[in-house]
Amino acid sequence: MPAQSLRVFLVPLALTLGVAALSFIPRVQSNFTLTRSFWTAAAVLLVWQLGLFLRLRREGVGRSFRVELRLQHYLQAALQVILLGYWGWYWRPVYDMAWLMVAQVAFAYAVDMLLSWSRRDTYVLGFGPVPITLSINLFLWFRDDWFYLQFVMIAVGFLGKALVRWQRENRSMHIFNPSAFSLVFFSLVLIATNTTDLTWGEEIASTLALAPRIYLVLFLIGLIVMYYFSITLIAGFAAAVLFALSALYFAATGVPYFIDSEIPAAVFLGLHLLVTDPSTSPKTPLGKSVFGVLYGLGVFGLYALLQAVGAPTFYDKLLCMPLLNLAVRQIDAFVGSVREIPAVSRWRVDWASARTNLAYMTVWIVLFGTMTAIGKTDGRHTGDSLPFWEQACAAGRRNACERLLSIEAAYCGDNSGWACNELGVHYTEGAIEEPDPELALGYFSRACELRFQAACVNVLDPSQVSRADPKVLDLRLLLRERKLNLMEMSEPELYARACEHGWTFACSLVSSSPSR
Repeated sequence: MPAQSLRVFLVPLALTLGVAALSFIPRVQSNFTLTRSFWTAAAVLLVWQLGLFLRLRREGVGRSFRVELRLQHYLQAALQVILLGYWGWYWRPVYDMAWLMVAQVAFAYAVDMLLSWSRRDTYVLGFGPVPITLSINLFLWFRDDWFYLQFVMIAVGFLGKALVRWQRENRSMHIFNPSAFSLVFFSLVLIATNTTDLTWGEEIASTLALAPRIYLVLFLIGLIVMYYFSITLIAGFAAAVLFALSALYFAATGVPYFIDSEIPAAVFLGLHLLVTDPSTSPKTPLGKSVFGVLYGLGVFGLYALLQAVGAPTFYDKLLCMPLLNLAVRQIDAFVGSVREIPAVSRWRVDWASARTNLAYMTVWIVLFGTMTAIGKTDGRHTGDSLPFWEQACAAGRRNACERLLSIEAAYCGDNSGWACNELGVHYTEGAIEEPDPELALGYFSRACELRFQAACVNVLDPSQVSRADPKVLDLRLLLRERKLNLMEMSEPELYARACEHGWTFACSLVSSSPSR
């Protein structure tokens, strides 16, 4: 075996040792299962490369590298790092995951190399594994006690990229977006086994909005991707479809479709940095438009379907991706048939020109600016107001009572005594939920522990339910509008904000207070 071919195995060996070395940092050592996950990942890599090395030496053949730095890889990786840094500033678990992400990147490179050398002579060395790994981490992490599955998830993404391929444009190409392939595979398993609580998925989807102006940040990041890779039509049409369907749903039912946003922040992230992979999406403008429309329709439909089956709705942005990737050739064929129509074929446009893409970007900027101006992105949303949901429930609007219970349960989990007491009242009165005295007593007891006086009365005598307005501490939670708790806001400002949310008692306090 040539000396050079012997030396190339030092690279995956170094990466493997790097994964093992990272197991000794305090963050990993804090959990024994997490530490063992690192050791197991390193051991699997070591056995794999040793077996491959011995096989190649026996066969007398070598392996090599070819360096190829692609803009789409390193630019996307840079944008992902910027986003993670911004998000992590407001939700610190992202920073706690930093070294674990580094280990995943090292693991991903080693897996990619060994997969490549197991099937061909040369490995194309570039930044490819970085955006795949970070893309997975933007949507799903396993908790420390199950972190070995995070390494498996990374490996599955690269296995899908290497093995699930087809002929497109007269060359072999991977069918699925690698990160989406892995995310969807694990999402389906988690849904089927009802084990989403093994992951940080719910928290990831909800805490992205903690970062101020997150829609604007994602929009600006998206503009960079759109400029360099001409994916404007995919993201733009997907967003337009979701904005339009959300508006139609609200007009028809009187309640928001996505509870507290027109497009959830995590979905807005997905349509910029997940669905827009140039390698697994159509190339023509019409094809990209169809692809974007289908993604928007898919997310909208999946949200309702997941709600109906009682599954976490944050999977909506992921589950339609494989079907869309599989439909790419059919979309290309459809576009080809449309362009054969005489009336269309006479309409000659330089579809690939940068000027055309800039025109599309201009339309997208106008659309996003319009939605921002009318408060449909980073501004206060109708669904942020808890009194709105109380009124909608009382009016019998679609799903309003179920959503009211869900929202109050979330606030109760965040230690709002008022919300816990309200849940106890609902399960006592049985007006919007089946009566459950035992569950009601549990909520009353929790609210009483949180020093909500009305709840303590209910614990002593639940036959006559007692209610009260939210206290200041409750308002700091109830008025946060998907952002951080309002611990620094003064009481006058808090009551003014509560009045804007529709709390009538707060409006009375604001009107009776002396003007400043």
